[in-house]
Amino acid sequence: MPQLTDAQLDKASLRTVALARRAALAGPAREVAAEAAALHAMQWLGEVKGEVVSVFAPIGGEIATDPLVRRLREAGAAVALPIVLDVGKPLLFRLWEPGAELVPSVGPGRISIPAPPEGAPAVSPDVLVVPLAAFDARGNRLGYGAGFYDRTLCLLRRAKRIEALGYAFAVQQLAAVPAEPHDERLDAIATDAGIVCPAED
Repeated sequence: MPQLTDAQLDKASLRTVALARRAALAGPAREVAAEAAALHAMQWLGEVKGEVVSVFAPIGGEIATDPLVRRLREAGAAVALPIVLDVGKPLLFRLWEPGAELVPSVGPGRISIPAPPEGAPAVSPDVLVVPLAAFDARGNRLGYGAGFYDRTLCLLRRAKRIEALGYAFAVQQLAAVPAEPHDERLDAIATDAGIVCPAED
Protein backbone atom coordinates (compact mmCIF):
# COMPACT_ATOMS: atom_id res chain seq x y z
CA MET A 1 0.00 0.00 0.00
CA PRO A 2 1.50 3.41 -0.95
CA GLN A 3 2.34 5.78 1.91
CA LEU A 4 0.19 8.90 2.14
CA THR A 5 1.85 12.31 2.03
CA ASP A 6 1.09 15.13 4.50
CA ALA A 7 -1.20 16.73 1.93
CA GLN A 8 -3.36 13.59 1.77
CA LEU A 9 -3.85 13.13 5.52
CA ASP A 10 -6.78 14.45 7.54
CA LYS A 11 -6.36 16.87 10.45
CA ALA A 12 -6.36 14.18 13.14
CA SER A 13 -3.68 12.17 11.35
CA LEU A 14 -1.57 15.26 10.70
CA ARG A 15 -1.82 16.24 14.34
CA THR A 16 -0.61 12.76 15.35
CA VAL A 17 2.36 13.00 12.96
CA ALA A 18 3.45 16.44 14.18
CA LEU A 19 2.99 15.67 17.87
CA ALA A 20 5.01 12.46 17.52
CA ARG A 21 7.87 14.48 16.02
CA ARG A 22 7.62 16.96 18.86
CA ALA A 23 7.57 14.23 21.51
CA ALA A 24 10.72 12.67 20.04
CA LEU A 25 12.81 15.75 20.85
CA ALA A 26 15.22 15.17 23.75
CA GLY A 27 15.41 17.49 26.78
CA PRO A 28 18.70 19.28 25.99
CA ALA A 29 17.65 19.81 22.37
CA ARG A 30 14.39 21.35 23.58
CA GLU A 31 16.21 23.90 25.73
CA VAL A 32 18.49 24.96 22.89
CA ALA A 33 15.53 25.14 20.52
CA ALA A 34 13.49 27.31 22.91
CA GLU A 35 16.32 29.84 23.19
CA ALA A 36 16.75 29.94 19.41
CA ALA A 37 13.02 30.33 18.77
CA ALA A 38 12.84 33.19 21.28
CA LEU A 39 15.67 35.01 19.52
CA HIS A 40 13.99 34.57 16.12
CA ALA A 41 10.64 35.71 17.50
CA MET A 42 12.14 38.91 18.90
CA GLN A 43 13.89 39.66 15.61
CA TRP A 44 10.58 39.32 13.76
CA LEU A 45 8.56 41.31 16.30
CA GLY A 46 10.99 44.23 16.37
CA GLU A 47 10.13 47.09 18.74
CA VAL A 48 7.71 45.85 21.41
CA LYS A 49 8.14 48.50 24.08
CA GLY A 50 4.73 49.44 25.43
CA GLU A 51 2.93 46.64 23.60
CA VAL A 52 0.89 43.87 25.23
CA VAL A 53 2.12 40.47 24.07
CA SER A 54 0.13 37.36 24.95
CA VAL A 55 2.25 34.24 25.26
CA PHE A 56 1.17 30.81 26.47
CA ALA A 57 2.13 28.61 29.40
CA PRO A 58 3.36 25.43 27.68
CA ILE A 59 1.57 22.20 28.45
CA GLY A 60 2.43 18.68 27.38
CA GLY A 61 5.38 18.78 25.02
CA GLU A 62 4.93 22.38 23.82
CA ILE A 63 8.01 24.52 23.31
CA ALA A 64 9.09 26.46 26.42
CA THR A 65 8.16 30.13 26.40
CA ASP A 66 10.29 31.25 29.39
CA PRO A 67 13.16 32.47 27.15
CA LEU A 68 10.70 34.52 25.10
CA VAL A 69 8.99 35.99 28.17
CA ARG A 70 12.37 37.06 29.53
CA ARG A 71 13.30 38.82 26.30
CA LEU A 72 9.90 40.47 25.96
CA ARG A 73 10.09 41.94 29.44
CA GLU A 74 13.67 43.12 28.89
CA ALA A 75 12.43 44.89 25.74
CA GLY A 76 9.66 46.69 27.66
CA ALA A 77 6.62 44.66 26.60
CA ALA A 78 3.77 43.82 28.96
CA VAL A 79 3.16 40.07 29.03
CA ALA A 80 -0.28 38.48 29.22
CA LEU A 81 -1.57 34.92 29.30
CA PRO A 82 -4.82 33.52 27.90
CA ILE A 83 -7.74 32.37 30.03
CA VAL A 84 -10.31 29.84 28.82
CA LEU A 85 -13.78 31.14 29.71
CA ASP A 86 -15.96 28.39 28.28
CA VAL A 87 -16.32 26.04 25.34
CA GLY A 88 -17.16 27.93 22.17
CA LYS A 89 -16.10 31.32 23.54
CA PRO A 90 -13.03 33.42 22.68
CA LEU A 91 -10.14 33.64 25.11
CA LEU A 92 -9.72 36.32 27.77
CA PHE A 93 -6.26 37.73 28.46
CA ARG A 94 -4.88 38.73 31.85
CA LEU A 95 -1.70 40.66 32.55
CA TRP A 96 1.13 38.56 33.98
CA GLU A 97 3.19 40.86 36.16
CA PRO A 98 6.88 39.98 36.74
CA GLY A 99 7.17 37.80 39.83
CA ALA A 100 3.45 36.97 39.96
CA GLU A 101 2.87 33.30 40.66
CA LEU A 102 0.68 31.51 38.14
CA VAL A 103 -2.32 29.54 39.36
CA PRO A 104 -4.13 26.58 37.77
CA SER A 105 -7.06 27.52 35.54
CA VAL A 106 -9.56 25.41 33.66
CA GLY A 107 -8.47 24.57 30.14
CA PRO A 108 -10.22 22.64 27.38
CA GLY A 109 -11.51 19.28 28.54
CA ARG A 110 -9.90 18.27 31.83
CA ILE A 111 -6.63 20.11 31.19
CA SER A 112 -5.40 22.59 33.78
CA ILE A 113 -3.47 25.57 32.40
CA PRO A 114 -1.27 27.95 34.43
CA ALA A 115 -2.69 31.48 34.40
CA PRO A 116 -2.35 34.81 36.23
CA PRO A 117 -4.46 35.14 39.39
CA GLU A 118 -8.09 36.17 38.94
CA GLY A 119 -7.42 39.70 40.17
CA ALA A 120 -4.91 40.40 37.39
CA PRO A 121 -6.15 43.06 34.94
CA ALA A 122 -7.81 41.91 31.72
CA VAL A 123 -6.04 43.32 28.65
CA SER A 124 -6.39 43.39 24.87
CA PRO A 125 -3.14 42.11 23.32
CA ASP A 126 -1.32 43.70 20.39
CA VAL A 127 0.50 40.44 19.63
CA LEU A 128 -0.66 36.86 20.10
CA VAL A 129 2.04 34.21 20.41
CA VAL A 130 0.08 31.13 19.45
CA PRO A 131 0.68 27.49 20.41
CA LEU A 132 0.07 24.82 17.79
CA ALA A 133 0.33 21.16 16.96
CA ALA A 134 1.44 21.69 13.36
CA PHE A 135 1.84 24.39 10.73
CA ASP A 136 2.74 24.83 7.09
CA ALA A 137 4.61 27.41 5.01
CA ARG A 138 1.36 29.20 4.10
CA GLY A 139 0.67 30.14 7.72
CA ASN A 140 -2.00 27.53 8.27
CA ARG A 141 -2.10 26.31 11.83
CA LEU A 142 -3.33 23.03 13.22
CA GLY A 143 -4.35 23.41 16.84
CA TYR A 144 -5.80 20.88 19.24
CA GLY A 145 -9.35 20.92 17.92
CA ALA A 146 -11.16 23.28 20.30
CA GLY A 147 -10.98 26.39 18.08
CA PHE A 148 -10.16 28.88 20.86
CA TYR A 149 -7.47 30.75 18.97
CA ASP A 150 -9.43 30.86 15.71
CA ARG A 151 -12.42 32.46 17.44
CA THR A 152 -10.19 34.84 19.38
CA LEU A 153 -8.14 35.95 16.38
CA CYS A 154 -11.28 36.51 14.33
CA LEU A 155 -12.73 38.75 17.05
CA LEU A 156 -9.51 40.69 17.66
CA ARG A 157 -8.78 41.22 13.96
CA ARG A 158 -12.19 42.82 13.52
CA ALA A 159 -11.44 45.28 16.30
CA LYS A 160 -7.79 46.25 15.75
CA ARG A 161 -4.52 45.50 14.02
CA ILE A 162 -2.98 42.48 15.70
CA GLU A 163 -0.05 40.22 14.90
CA ALA A 164 -0.41 36.46 15.31
CA LEU A 165 2.91 34.66 15.68
CA GLY A 166 2.91 30.87 15.80
CA TYR A 167 5.52 29.44 18.16
CA ALA A 168 6.76 25.88 17.83
CA PHE A 169 9.61 23.52 17.09
CA ALA A 170 10.70 23.37 13.45
CA VAL A 171 9.91 19.64 13.34
CA GLN A 172 6.22 20.51 13.63
CA GLN A 173 6.17 21.98 10.12
CA LEU A 174 4.26 19.86 7.61
CA ALA A 175 4.05 20.08 3.83
CA ALA A 176 0.41 21.16 4.01
CA VAL A 177 -2.23 21.73 6.66
CA PRO A 178 -5.85 21.75 5.45
CA ALA A 179 -7.56 25.10 5.98
CA GLU A 180 -11.29 25.60 6.49
CA PRO A 181 -13.18 28.91 6.17
CA HIS A 182 -13.16 29.52 9.94
CA ASP A 183 -9.40 28.87 10.31
CA GLU A 184 -7.35 32.00 10.99
CA ARG A 185 -3.93 32.14 9.36
CA LEU A 186 -0.81 33.14 11.25
CA ASP A 187 1.26 36.15 10.20
CA ALA A 188 4.45 34.18 10.79
CA ILE A 189 5.78 31.21 12.74
CA ALA A 190 8.87 31.43 14.97
CA THR A 191 10.82 28.19 15.34
CA ASP A 192 14.28 27.11 16.38
CA ALA A 193 15.24 27.01 12.69
CA GLY A 194 14.11 30.58 11.98
CA ILE A 195 10.98 32.44 10.91
CA VAL A 196 8.45 31.05 8.46
CA CYS A 197 6.78 33.99 6.71
CA PRO A 198 3.81 33.00 4.57
CA ALA A 199 3.79 34.43 1.07
CA GLU A 200 0.80 36.49 0.03
CA ASP A 201 -1.73 34.64 -2.13
